[in-house]
Amino acid sequence: MINKTLDKQFQLGLVFFLFLGLLQSFGQYQNVKGKKLIIYTKNGEGYVHENIATSVATLEKICQSLGVETTITDNPEIFLNPNIMDFDAVIFANTNNEAFDNAEQRDAFQNFCSSGKGFGGLHSAIGSERKWPWFWKLIGGSFLRHPPFQTFSIKVNRKNHSSTKHLPPTFDLDDECYFIKNVNPSFKILLEADLSTVSENDSNAYRPKRAPLSWYNTLEGGRQWYTALGHSKDLYALPWFQKHLQGGIEFILKD
Repeated sequence: MINKTLDKQFQLGLVFFLFLGLLQSFGQYQNVKGKKLIIYTKNGEGYVHENIATSVATLEKICQSLGVETTITDNPEIFLNPNIMDFDAVIFANTNNEAFDNAEQRDAFQNFCSSGKGFGGLHSAIGSERKWPWFWKLIGGSFLRHPPFQTFSIKVNRKNHSSTKHLPPTFDLDDECYFIKNVNPSFKILLEADLSTVSENDSNAYRPKRAPLSWYNTLEGGRQWYTALGHSKDLYALPWFQKHLQGGIEFILKD
């Protein structure tokens, strides 16, 4: 009799647990469903990544699954559009160098982000607007350099974030290990390279003491999220990386 009672309690507990999980998932889904996201891809003069089309297609797929409406553009005039405030966030998808053509566009973009809108950055986005201190503050820093593309180890510093909760404490990855400068000290590091596993071609090359690779922040009423991962086009097909991107999108779109 006692065993039957325990079995019944266990079954009821399991049903409650599953129901609670469904409610949490539904609540998270409802939190971003119907939101509007700009996927921005402008590159200035200089190196342009070959992964842009793949990254955009992946972001689109993720947003479609979340019920998020996307607008894809490389035209900075979008931030001067009278309807720009209808959007909830913007993600810089492998932008690089000058992301705007003039001061008017920069001011409009800053006004958008400073009004509480979300901002996300993917891989080379950290190399955008390298002469603009406010942008460094927004995205978290500016690109310094990276060692050769290689396999290295990554540590998960925070497991309670939507973009990292599915990841193991450490994992290996084939990618570029970005080093940054002009660091915004207020950001919270999510992923960090284990520098003991990162090799150099030049033994005298400058190396920072730490190499954060993904982080989040809250600035001027909005949410910001960035990941340096994503140089290889092949990475975008991996489910764990798609969940990483999805978690970032969910974070910047939350109210």
